[in-house]
Amino acid sequence: MTAAGEAHAPGARGPAGTIPLAVPNIGDLERRYVLEAVESGFVSSVGPFVSEFERRFAERVGSRHAIACSTGTAAIHVGLLLLGVGRDDDVFCSDFTFVGSVNPIAYCGARPVLVDAETTTWNLDPVLLAAELDRRAVAGEAQPRVVEVVHVLGQPADMEPLMDACDRHGIPVLEDAAESLGATWTGGRYAGRHTGTVGRIGCFSFNGNKIATTGGGGMIVTDDDDLAARARHLTTQAKVPDVGYLHDEVGYNYRLTNLAAGLGLAQLERLDEFVAAKHRIAARYDEAFADLPLVRPPRVAGLDATYWLYSVLVPETDGRGRDELLAHVGDVGVGARALWRPLHAQPPFLTAPVLGGTVGDGLFSRGVSLPCATDLTDADQQRVVDAVRGFFA
Repeated sequence: MTAAGEAHAPGARGPAGTIPLAVPNIGDLERRYVLEAVESGFVSSVGPFVSEFERRFAERVGSRHAIACSTGTAAIHVGLLLLGVGRDDDVFCSDFTFVGSVNPIAYCGARPVLVDAETTTWNLDPVLLAAELDRRAVAGEAQPRVVEVVHVLGQPADMEPLMDACDRHGIPVLEDAAESLGATWTGGRYAGRHTGTVGRIGCFSFNGNKIATTGGGGMIVTDDDDLAARARHLTTQAKVPDVGYLHDEVGYNYRLTNLAAGLGLAQLERLDEFVAAKHRIAARYDEAFADLPLVRPPRVAGLDATYWLYSVLVPETDGRGRDELLAHVGDVGVGARALWRPLHAQPPFLTAPVLGGTVGDGLFSRGVSLPCATDLTDADQQRVVDAVRGFFA
């Protein structure tokens, strides 16, 4: 789904010592597994690391099945197909998210209906969603084929009212958990559940800037045996057992390679380390900025976020705001970055129906993500803190 952009090679600090936004944390375990994959001769989509990565990932998030894909976007594409999305169907999707969340809707020939964020978690607004589903039901209008909920920036969405609204109208939910690996609910109906496991299908990304990476990859998770079997079929060119090459429908070359799965398995084994690092980095920033006029990331009871990208909202004061802060910290070697432009303002989706829109616009116009790689040193983080505080001073 999302990416604020890949940021240099592992351990690199960019031009002139710039502290990058997010880089992979690659160590000896990753090197060992990838070398093992190379030496095995299984370097493409057939190999033991693929099945082991899938098994261990499903176990980690608490899902019955996991199907590894070449990208997170591919995972969403197949997930939508599994749920029956086709030409001219409506799919409701979060408006405030990276474009990778919505492009697969267009791949299916369907129409995205963009739902604004709410201010508590910055995720899809359940009130707007419920109101539109109820309105369509009363008016006798067609309901969306799927509702796609994105857990942005590592922050779980408020799923209880979202699921209630969708269940009331019989609409399946696809969770775009690309940015939220390691995030859970700690209270309410879904306490103890991992993001991506509440809807019928969940999709994850292992892009180079995610908490855990395969260089580029994704994962579909589901508890449905039939959906899992069909996902494996579609992602391997819809090939059926036969003495020759036989394919019973249009399929996709979407399987993850054994090389990438070796990297992913090592990263998965280190996930607790990475999540703990994200929490430490977020806590340090929270403390350092407590007296500044910044809106810090959501801290919501019952939601255990991973703070994939530590993002703040910058006030507009005396004509100085987000852009001026970015320029200031950039001048001293801090690789901060703006949050995404909402989908309703992206050229391919200017004509898409929109529910709300003002919250996402505000998050974009004020939002800045600060360096938060899992190997960010205390010294580098202090450089970031000093740069931000210097702007306000």
